[in-house]
Amino acid sequence: MGVLNITPDSFSDGGALHVAGRPAIDKALLRAEKMLAEGASIIDIGGESTRPGAASVSLQQELDRVMPVIEAIGQSLDVIVSVDTSRPEVMRAAATAGAGLLNDVRALSREGAEEAAVSTGLAVCLMHMRGEPGTMQESIQYRNVLEEVGDYLLGRAQQCIEKGVLPGQIILDPGFGFGKTPEHNLILLNRLALLVDRGYPVLVGLSRKSLIGKLLNRELDQRLVGSLALASLAVSAGASIIRAHDVAETADMIRVYQAVTRESLV
Repeated sequence: MGVLNITPDSFSDGGALHVAGRPAIDKALLRAEKMLAEGASIIDIGGESTRPGAASVSLQQELDRVMPVIEAIGQSLDVIVSVDTSRPEVMRAAATAGAGLLNDVRALSREGAEEAAVSTGLAVCLMHMRGEPGTMQESIQYRNVLEEVGDYLLGRAQQCIEKGVLPGQIILDPGFGFGKTPEHNLILLNRLALLVDRGYPVLVGLSRKSLIGKLLNRELDQRLVGSLALASLAVSAGASIIRAHDVAETADMIRVYQAVTRESLV
């Protein structure tokens, strides 16, 4: 999954594609084309930053940012478009424009989100987050982070199924860096296979995150090696989707891993 942020303030690439009008759409389309050529099979489009401390944007701002890009990619490229949103209105609009996946950091917990997801018929990714982006890194405490994250995600999955989401359309994301300390993130990754064994595909997003900075004392533009190391551990634990900023390098790592485990170059 390649990351395409249409925001001025996302933690890694905020502002890179945030230009008003047609030039922004063309630039985003070129970025999506490049990620597709590099090996992405999903393009994840976000119009509201969820980095720690991020401020909320209005519904209209989010729609104005993501909808033209979703439409342009849907019309031009043979790739699954994912929309990174928690708003029911954006979910419905994105589905109409051709999106194929709803990626929600709030696990469809906002009022009307479950109903919107069901109405679209799309696959959904449910992520664990403690609190809200503006406050999620304050007073972080867990009795047992692995159990609490797993139980929350399974509970949300069951609630969505009861609302009408098909079990085969649910993906789980433990939410690395969302209301968790570096130690919590390391525990979750070390025991990721236990979440995979719960029966749902698992998405992992660790690309360029602050955990790598703390482990290696690296700035954002120096976190590629750390990102690949964490992604390789996630793949070996059974993760189905790796969300990444550096698509070519991540895709190469996955191809090498698959060649070794399958003992085949095909």
